[in-house]
Amino acid sequence: MIVRNWMQSDPITIPPDMLVSEAKRMLSDNNLHALPVTDNGRLRGLVTRANMLRMGQFVLRTQSADEFNFFVNRLKVRDVMVRDPATVSAEERMDDCLLKGRQLGVAQFPVMQDERVVGLISANEIFQLAAHCLEAWEQRSGVTLAPLRLGPGVLGQIADVAEAAGAVLQAVYPVGRHGQHSDDGYPEKTVMLRFNAQAISQVTAALEAAGFPVCEAGGMPLSVERQPEEQ
Repeated sequence: MIVRNWMQSDPITIPPDMLVSEAKRMLSDNNLHALPVTDNGRLRGLVTRANMLRMGQFVLRTQSADEFNFFVNRLKVRDVMVRDPATVSAEERMDDCLLKGRQLGVAQFPVMQDERVVGLISANEIFQLAAHCLEAWEQRSGVTLAPLRLGPGVLGQIADVAEAAGAVLQAVYPVGRHGQHSDDGYPEKTVMLRFNAQAISQVTAALEAAGFPVCEAGGMPLSVERQPEEQ
């Protein structure tokens, strides 16, 4: 997955000499989280909705007519923008983009190609990507397994057990924190399965019988250590 396929293409851009009050209105009217600031097609900075909101709240708290007048009629984008913001390439992989955002604490990036802004990627696109990966709009069953050691062949065993129990697998997602490993060096991760099945309980029972505890089924949390049934 590359950034080009998930970014907002041809984003609205603003010039450095635009009034901050106008930039704030454009963010609100277009439900945007950020606006790249360009001059003759070159990226000069970035203004974000969060920064504009904080600035507006500060001006309101001062209850000063002069401060309000300055904010509305004189303050320019160049005075408040983030200069030389972090960017990503249109051909960059989405996982590299996510890692960069985490490392820098940045929630949106201008997307560049040939030194020009061709897109914008933000938390909205990340949520879209997550929904796509989880197939959130599909009417499918799903189970989440408790964290387990993913040694050789483990994912294959899980798939075999689920399909033998009647599941038609659509996706298997190992999910875990970076650097979380068992003593023998293999990663420890939660495993999410998405599938079609007539009886999700049958799939759940088969997975647990094979030694793969289920902590969620169909989005409902389950106790990993079940109490014995009354006789």
